Amino acid sequence: KSNVHSEFLQCVYQYLTRLILPAGPWADRSPLHDAASQGRLLALKTLISQGHSVNVLTIDHVTPLHEACVGDHVACAGALIDAGANVNASTIDGFTPLFNACTAGSVACTEILLENGAKPQSLVYHPSPIHEATRKGHYGCVEALVTWGADVDVDIPHLGTALYTACVCQELECARKLLREGASVQKGKSLDSPLHAAAEKDCTAVAKLLLDFGADINARNAALQRPVDVAPASIKPRRLGQLCRQCIRSCVGRDRLRLLPNLPLPNRLRSYLRYQ
Repeated sequence: KSNVHSEFLQCVYQYLTRLILPAGPWADRSPLHDAASQGRLLALKTLISQGHSVNVLTIDHVTPLHEACVGDHVACAGALIDAGANVNASTIDGFTPLFNACTAGSVACTEILLENGAKPQSLVYHPSPIHEATRKGHYGCVEALVTWGADVDVDIPHLGTALYTACVCQELECARKLLREGASVQKGKSLDSPLHAAAEKDCTAVAKLLLDFGADINARNAALQRPVDVAPASIKPRRLGQLCRQCIRSCVGRDRLRLLPNLPLPNRLRSYLRYQ
């Protein structure tokens, strides 16, 4: 009880201090924002029980749930959600709690948000959770988003696809996950393909992965350049087995890739088709 009382008083003190001092970027934050951002679960629950709104907004429309998620405070996030926090609340910049969780690499917060109705995909011109998770190499967040229905081929005009982002940021495992889930190996940013991005970054591992999944080495970008023109000389042409695998996966289609384990084929061949 003494800990609860101490945390509660500290949050109230910080809030009153902001009311007295000149306004600043944090002046409109409530005690609930403070408790959530600092992971003070006991104080948070006390404030909620006293009637504080869990959907209270700052001037930038930041909610306590935003704060809990960017701080990877899953217990606080859970308490706020249980009390009715809006899991799809958006700041004036379009940031959602889910985006914040992906920024922090918090798989636990990402999953609890998705389990409670958070939309795995943002509006076209809003910050994209799957792009953010991919950009930072947060594989677990990418996996959770895909599991809950995020479109692996969503194309954000100024970013391109999530796969393109993975190639730009040289995030091999995120790129592999997206490709295994059926992401188009050709869709990038405008006329730049993912292979263009990998070649420009001189990332041989990602380039080889893309070639394994059937990337077109003759695709041309806005400058009429092919990936092969800038790719490292060490990259070898695709083997016949790779071409056959890509052809079969294309015939099966992205929506049916999950059925590959049920094909009447030897285990080794099924594993090969699934890139295992």
